[in-house]
Amino acid sequence: MEKQILVAGATGNLGQKICREFIKLKVPVRAIVREGSSREKITTLENMGVDIIQVNLSDELALTDACKGVSCVVSALAGLRDVIVDTQTTLLHAAVAAGVPRFIPSDFSTDFTDIPMGENRNFDLRKEFKESLDGSPIQATSIFNGAFADILRYNIPLFNVKDKTIAYFNGKADWKVDFTTMNDTAAFTAKAALDDTTPRDLQIASFSVSPNDLIGLARQYKGADFQLVNMGDLDGLSAYNKTQRAAQPEGENELYPKWQQSQYLYSMFLVHHTSIANDRYEGLTWSPVEANI
Repeated sequence: MEKQILVAGATGNLGQKICREFIKLKVPVRAIVREGSSREKITTLENMGVDIIQVNLSDELALTDACKGVSCVVSALAGLRDVIVDTQTTLLHAAVAAGVPRFIPSDFSTDFTDIPMGENRNFDLRKEFKESLDGSPIQATSIFNGAFADILRYNIPLFNVKDKTIAYFNGKADWKVDFTTMNDTAAFTAKAALDDTTPRDLQIASFSVSPNDLIGLARQYKGADFQLVNMGDLDGLSAYNKTQRAAQPEGENELYPKWQQSQYLYSMFLVHHTSIANDRYEGLTWSPVEANI
C-alpha cells in the first residue's frame, strides 16, 4: 500500500525541510497548518506539491479527519507546554482514532532520556508528552539529532567567534558534542517515517566535535587562535541554572530565555550519543563540521 505522510509544524524551518524530503522521495505528504498561518509559507509548501489542510489544532475531530489514511504522523511542532504537551497530545489522540500506525514526535534534540527532570525545561515538556505517547497503542520513534549545527554560528559559549573563546567543563575538553544540520535531520526523518521497523529511539549526528577539536578547527578555518575557557564543574552550572530560572519566572513564557540557553549548554556536556544510526539508510550524505563553522 502506498505510504501517506502527515506533517505537523510544516510551516516551520524543520517542518518545511521534512516535507521537501518526502517530495524528493515522491511520497505523498499532507501538512496540517494552523488557521491563519502565513500565506507565503503555505504557498511555498503548495508549490512543492504538499497537500495543505488548514485546521484548528485543538479540534480533535478535525485532526482525526486529517489523519485518515495516513501511515505516519511526523510532528515538527515547536513551542512550550501548550504546543509540545497539549497540541501534540490532541494530535496523538486524533492519530490513534484514525488508525495511524506510527508517530514521530517533535523530539529533535539531544537524547534527553538520560537527563534528569528539572535540568532542561524544554526537555521536561518532551518527557511529559513521551509518557502519553508510550502509553498509547501507536508505534513511536524519536529522532535525536543532538544540537542543530547552525547554532555554532550564534556565538554560543561552546564556540564564541566574537570573543574567540571555546568553553568546556572540568574533565570535558575532549568530550564530543553531537551536532546535526536541519537538512540532514530532515532527510533522515523522511527515511525513518517510511521504515516500519524503526526502534523506539534513533540517534544521529552530522558530526561530533570536542572543545579541543574546535581549537584546531578555529585555527584552520577562522585563521585565529581561540582561548579554551574552563567553565568549572557541571554541578555548579546546574545549580546556577536553577537559581537563574527561579529569579526570572517571566522566562517560563519564553521559548529560549537565557536560563534555558544555559540549560542547553549543560545538556550538551552531560550526555552524548552512544549509538549513532547514520548508516541505517542508504543514499544519505552527512554535512562535515568544516562546513558549519
